[in-house]
Amino acid sequence: MSVTDTTSSLSLKDILANSSIKTNTSADGLASATNSATGNKSLGKDAFLQLLVTQLKNQNPLEPQDNGAFVAQLAQFSSLEGITTLNSTVSGIAGNYNSSQALQASSLVGRSVIAPGDKAVVDTAKSLNGTIAVPASADPVSLKITDTDGKVIRTINLGSQQAGNASFIWDGKNDAGEVAKAGTYTFNATATYDGKATSLVTNLPATVSSVTISQTGGELMLNLAGLGSIALSKVQTIGM
Repeated sequence: MSVTDTTSSLSLKDILANSSIKTNTSADGLASATNSATGNKSLGKDAFLQLLVTQLKNQNPLEPQDNGAFVAQLAQFSSLEGITTLNSTVSGIAGNYNSSQALQASSLVGRSVIAPGDKAVVDTAKSLNGTIAVPASADPVSLKITDTDGKVIRTINLGSQQAGNASFIWDGKNDAGEVAKAGTYTFNATATYDGKATSLVTNLPATVSSVTISQTGGELMLNLAGLGSIALSKVQTIGM
């Protein structure tokens, strides 16, 4: 009895076509696998690995994954792992920075600072020390102190000043030599340049009542009693 080979005329492709092996390499299939792995969320390392395994399981046996492409995908996976680790490290550093800011903030509450501004809460029983930022040599430089009613109660003439910070002291008295009431006063400094009066920046004392810490890594803000807020970087001096 002779045996006849009835499969010799069939190719491997024909056999696979008639078998139960199914491949899914379409764009819809890849999208479906992606949604299944990620749940419509950002692609993390676990989802990336799941997609890679799914791709290998469903590749076409007749056209398997190219070695170069496979190595490139592994390199992408390695890069993703590195980025994830870096993000974790940066998050840890940010947490330590916020803790450091909190400690720094707690030490500033109740302290006296000198910062740019035109208003100060003054206890007239004591002398007030401040500075005037003089951009260039000027003659004369003067300072007018105004109360809450807008009345000038004291004028201090500083005379000729070189470029830099010109210091001044107010003893809390008005032009008549009487002690002024305690409260908030406005300080307006001017200098004469080319015959014209120019406003200058005054640096005045204030007390830190509280501190605002940014949750996004921004700068520390000092809340000054009765005067509003100012960035820590603008503070000229921190006292007791």
